[in-house]
Amino acid sequence: MTETETPSSAELPAAADDHQDAAPAEQAPVRAEDVADLAARLRSELGRRIVGQDNVVELLLIALLARGHGLFQGVPGLAKTLLIRSLAEATHCSFSRIQFTPDLMPSDITGTEILEEDRTTGRRTTRFLKGPLFANLVLADEINRTPPKTQAALLQAMQEQKVSAAGQTFDLPPPFLVFATQNPVEQEGTYPLPEAQLDRFMFLVEVDYPSAAEELEIVERTTSNEPAPLVAQVTPEELVALQNAVRQVPAGPESVKLAVALVRATRPGPDAPDFVNDFVEWGAGPRASQHLVLGAKARALLRGDTAVTRADIKALAHPVLAHRVLLNFRAESEGVRPGDVIARLLSSVDPEAPL
Repeated sequence: MTETETPSSAELPAAADDHQDAAPAEQAPVRAEDVADLAARLRSELGRRIVGQDNVVELLLIALLARGHGLFQGVPGLAKTLLIRSLAEATHCSFSRIQFTPDLMPSDITGTEILEEDRTTGRRTTRFLKGPLFANLVLADEINRTPPKTQAALLQAMQEQKVSAAGQTFDLPPPFLVFATQNPVEQEGTYPLPEAQLDRFMFLVEVDYPSAAEELEIVERTTSNEPAPLVAQVTPEELVALQNAVRQVPAGPESVKLAVALVRATRPGPDAPDFVNDFVEWGAGPRASQHLVLGAKARALLRGDTAVTRADIKALAHPVLAHRVLLNFRAESEGVRPGDVIARLLSSVDPEAPL
């Protein structure tokens, strides 16, 4: 295999994790081929509900294993909500769907204190009632429909897997992932996500229209009998162990250097390519480099490999960088999109050049 730093074993040791350590203290080593087999079974199970969208499903599975949140962008009716709900069913994870609206308050998603009275003694006590954020997989539907105050309530949960409310801090159940959707067409009455929150999402996943053949199959499937329930292929506890194993996948210096070089090249400055200085207002931060490498590790493991290649880094450049490269007015006036800048970077960045 080209451009691969090959480890000495096909097994990856289980590892504890700083944020989500609910996995057992002692675990058998994770075999790369077992992860690839699980990925194939999850794709097959999701394929019973989702027609096509292979790249979207691939990125979703990578985010799941890399413990990364995902922002899914596409017009209504492309099964974004169905995909996330089906993933929860296929992984036996708890699932919450939050429909973001202009009047949604932070306590509506984090939870609130309620006053309870003991009918026998008359004694009154307060109890924290957990909100829909306390689930393994949280679907933030149309996240740009709610004001920044409520959007910001997700920040601590996404970064620390904790919720602070009613003077207390609560741990969220591992694994914890937020998958959000937004409609790129209708912008009236929306609140664009701030850059700080966009940066928390590992991927921006563009969900496109199905092909003609796929749309025919969609119509045939959805206008006949009700689909059978999906069969869970993995438990939440096993999923946490797999997420920990992803971090043990080796990424050689050449792959890491390529990831850092790509991210640094998005930032305007004296060392940036001319087209970046011409079209980019702000480039990606260090979190993009981290997500590129973590995503590449998960991608390698999903196909049964135990080391990252440069191809893994390049394959994830678009979804990792597209929402982190902010273009200037000149780019908008000339019809240049973030994807155009990223494509030129992939063909021009030299990973051997000094950083």
